[in-house]
Amino acid sequence: MRFSFASLAHNAMTYHQDWPRQWRSPTPKNHYDVIIIGGGGHGLATAYYLAKNHGVRKVAVLEKGWIGGGNTGRNTTIVRSNYLWDDAAHLYEKSLQLYEGLSKDLNYNIMLSQRGVLNLAHSLQDVRDTKRRVNANKLNGIDAEWLDAEAVRAFCPIIRTDKKARYPVLGASLQKRAGTARHDAVAWGYARAADMRGVDIIQNCEVTGITRQGDRVTGVETNRGTITAHKIGICTAGHSSVLAEMAGFAVPITSHPLQAMVSEPIKPVLDTVVMSNAVHVYVSQSDKGELVLGAGIDAYQSYAQRGSFHVVELQISALLELFPIFSRLKLMRMWGGIVDTTPDACPIISTTPVKNLYLNAGWGTGGFKAIPGSGFVFAHTIANEAPHALNAAFTLDRFSTGHLIDEHGAAGVAH
Repeated sequence: MRFSFASLAHNAMTYHQDWPRQWRSPTPKNHYDVIIIGGGGHGLATAYYLAKNHGVRKVAVLEKGWIGGGNTGRNTTIVRSNYLWDDAAHLYEKSLQLYEGLSKDLNYNIMLSQRGVLNLAHSLQDVRDTKRRVNANKLNGIDAEWLDAEAVRAFCPIIRTDKKARYPVLGASLQKRAGTARHDAVAWGYARAADMRGVDIIQNCEVTGITRQGDRVTGVETNRGTITAHKIGICTAGHSSVLAEMAGFAVPITSHPLQAMVSEPIKPVLDTVVMSNAVHVYVSQSDKGELVLGAGIDAYQSYAQRGSFHVVELQISALLELFPIFSRLKLMRMWGGIVDTTPDACPIISTTPVKNLYLNAGWGTGGFKAIPGSGFVFAHTIANEAPHALNAAFTLDRFSTGHLIDEHGAAGVAH
């Protein structure tokens, strides 16, 4: 059923008791043309674009838990494209453009809120770096502008901008098209749309091994039996290195927890997203009124999806440095996601040393904002055995050739 005013009115007559399930729960088939491992945003988007753009309908998405239960449901919902280097900027801009039309494309409201993203500058070096990125964005056709301290105060009146602050606000970059989207809605929308095009979405199906015949992949071993496939794509975020090891090769990825938290809900007071690398916090307000807080990745390597008290203390201290107005709020809950980081803070969207096996990994802290663009180019790579122009620079062999893309400054804490 497509969502429309007519379907809403019809179901209102039955007290909304007759809405159908949004996607099927099929039994796995013995064979597929393509298997996508990972039922998060990247995996679901890849399956959707394989079916929509390339006519590949015999596709399965295998998820060891539930759809969107990994990083897609554990992030802070920020979308933006104001990256520094050309290759990264073009890929994230494609993603943002797809986000802007995604609700209509999927016939599902992803609750995109283009409220703008502020990246604060607190020192002369911050000012130079931020202006440099603004100019780079403009040269790449990406909306960006520089705000001085007075303009920042006018755009976000509750932020502390007095000169006696430990970290005085000297200015900020602003991308007005950036903002937030509802993370579970993105996952559910892609799942529903992929299912409508014939994709099998199989939950509670953990991949325990990848089978090979010589240098070619042939299928996967799962807790629900063996499934063969012509091609396999890996979209498992923090567990990408584990899946790569199953296939017999190593990837330059480390996995870290990334913690986030929300406050108790309050009335609307913050109508933009504010980020600071120096103070090390970013904050937005959700549609329910909660303040959504995050910072950079934890220094240690771990698969623990939980918070650490010292990280909470540092994030709250940073928040109050920028927004003393929030000092009496109560913290409601906290959680952790597992991010896979590469040496250059950029993703791997690539073929692999194993034929017919493809890897989409290494997004670090930038995964959610990249979901549509990532799925778009990864589907192209799988279908055509070659990268799209937008992901040609993000191959696995760049770590041996030395053609790295250093996006630490524009990635890092500033999601």
